[in-house]
Amino acid sequence: MSGPDLDEAYDRFWDDLLFEAEASAEPQAAAFFRLYSRIAADNGDCIDLTYTPARNEGRGAYQVDGITLERDRGDLFLAISDFRSSRKLETLNAAQIDALFERIRRFCHLAVQPTFINAVDETSPAFQAAWPIFDGRSQIKRIRVVAFSNARLSTRRKPEMTGEVLGVPFVCSVLDFARYAGILSAKGGAEPIEIDVTAVNGAPLPCLPAHSIDGEQASYLVAVPGTFLAEIYGLYGAKLLEQNVRTFLQARTKVNAGIIRTLENAPEMFFAYNNGLTATAAGITTASLPGGGLGIASIENLQIVNGGQTTASILYASDSQRKDRKADLSRVYVQMKLSVVNPDRLDQVVPLISRYANTQNKISEADFFSSHPIHLVLERISRNLSAPPKAGSLSGSKWFYERARGQYRDRLANGSQAERKRFELEFPREQLIDKTELAKFEVTFECRPHIVSRLAQKCFLDYAGRIGKAWGASEAQFNEHWFRTVVAEAIVFRTVDRLVARADWYQQDRGFKLQIVTYAIAWLIHHLQIRGQEIDLDVIWQRQELPAEIADALAQIAPQVACTIKDAPPQMKNVGEYCKQQACWAVVAASHYVFDDQLESVLIDHLESEQLRKAALEAQKVDQEIDFDRVLATMLADTEPYLSFARGHGLLTPKSEAAIKRLTRGDIRLPTSERNALKYMLEKMAKAGFALPRASDQQPSS
Repeated sequence: MSGPDLDEAYDRFWDDLLFEAEASAEPQAAAFFRLYSRIAADNGDCIDLTYTPARNEGRGAYQVDGITLERDRGDLFLAISDFRSSRKLETLNAAQIDALFERIRRFCHLAVQPTFINAVDETSPAFQAAWPIFDGRSQIKRIRVVAFSNARLSTRRKPEMTGEVLGVPFVCSVLDFARYAGILSAKGGAEPIEIDVTAVNGAPLPCLPAHSIDGEQASYLVAVPGTFLAEIYGLYGAKLLEQNVRTFLQARTKVNAGIIRTLENAPEMFFAYNNGLTATAAGITTASLPGGGLGIASIENLQIVNGGQTTASILYASDSQRKDRKADLSRVYVQMKLSVVNPDRLDQVVPLISRYANTQNKISEADFFSSHPIHLVLERISRNLSAPPKAGSLSGSKWFYERARGQYRDRLANGSQAERKRFELEFPREQLIDKTELAKFEVTFECRPHIVSRLAQKCFLDYAGRIGKAWGASEAQFNEHWFRTVVAEAIVFRTVDRLVARADWYQQDRGFKLQIVTYAIAWLIHHLQIRGQEIDLDVIWQRQELPAEIADALAQIAPQVACTIKDAPPQMKNVGEYCKQQACWAVVAASHYVFDDQLESVLIDHLESEQLRKAALEAQKVDQEIDFDRVLATMLADTEPYLSFARGHGLLTPKSEAAIKRLTRGDIRLPTSERNALKYMLEKMAKAGFALPRASDQQPSS
């Protein structure tokens, strides 16, 4: 990104930062951490981090702003913020970066000392950051630190291991503003990894060309040394994994004991016993090997789409802390099928390779939810459905569902200034919802705040499993009525989030805002369910704001909830971890909180709500029938595109083909069996990406 482009991106960053701070009612430093940690997690630099702004100046200065310990794999993720308040892009030099990492090192050494743990308050950010290190020291196998800075590095730095801390490798990386802006603008939403194979391995990796599709794809077979895999995974971690696999591993996977045993006891047989890896790349450079043959010298945008567990286990088996049983990786080789895909087709091909390569593993359809058709439905509804005007407004606006990261930003950046202004009036920035927020709102209203407290990725994966099953049972339930409830839930959550952030009691004792908000809302919903009532979400949709009666009730409930969750059992020193447990929700759900109950006018009986939902479901089924008739009318004009697509994707059956032949002759009177076969085929075509005309469709705004 050139200098002028970077300056323009920096201006947009400040717009985003000020909006985030205003929307969350939090200091700019907290908003900065939220923006950067979200991008870092999406990019694979870290996983979802708990915000723990702990800092001490003077002698023995330390700082840590975010932490997560993945106990299953022994990765301790730490973040440190270098937030600059200047509106002019500054430079970050190597000495400043080294000083930031030194502050983290000091904190790690302090965190394992009982005197430090006993000296800090258990609800303070310093304790919340130190306790996982103190309590989980024996499980920590690697410390991964990322420095967040809105300054620009004078010289680009790749992830590097800088010695050991607490007896384990200490891997450092920097997310400066140039990288931040590059990730935001990257096609596919992730920063490509470029690996100098010769530098890491000492020589190019011998490979065998296996298959080629001219200009689109080439496949190679490679025997990858275990030392090479351990080295690159040690530096880049889950960033090497294709997004769906990364999410799966972060949410569920433990290091595979069977793989570890083979690495320890029969390393020379690993190639024969293990299924190997499936990987993709945007490009490679090759070199002739001294003894003849071809070798891979460098790889652009390497992604492991199957074999993440194998890769993580190889690193674990060679860990320096396991001196008694450390595997000899010099005798380990792993077979790898590497597909080099045309960069223009990466977004289309890589998810499919990932899906098919993982069909025999435990990764379910939920793990591929990011490409689920439900996102297309949400996107279509959000572009077409206008919300009622807010009080004092003459016209309504729309809520923008962001199916893929950057859609809203890209749309806002295109067109003339007048066109951008019109777009922002139609889709205000505060009315943007992405898929992880969708999960957070829905799971809160399902009264599962302990799942929301597990942070964005794990909450999303849990939600994906449930919603995927619901979609399979009935697609018609995901209609405009459902979308209106989602928007109403968003209004409730965001309003309560701001109320808590601005409350005097919270200002005096900051921390655990997400947990307080989700638990307070869930408690009220649970309390009303016992009475056979619900919040009337249609009232909120119609008003496009939270009624004062509900806001007042939750403002009174929230501080009481905060006291409950902070009063964790003695064995649960970490409040954030306690909030992730079902036991915490059981305690809160059973608690009695006092509030001024003036809610009757904004409630609805559960049975009445169910009737409205069923009516919307039936209406959607009718709409789908009308859509089918519209497709038939379109097919009368030209059946060839439908026939070609169905035949090319293996969706054509004898009865659906017979139906198409009738339509080709202009005969729309289809027998029931042919009509059903054609409808089923069209549904499969839509899921495969064919754009079917719909009666309710309008031209989308973006």
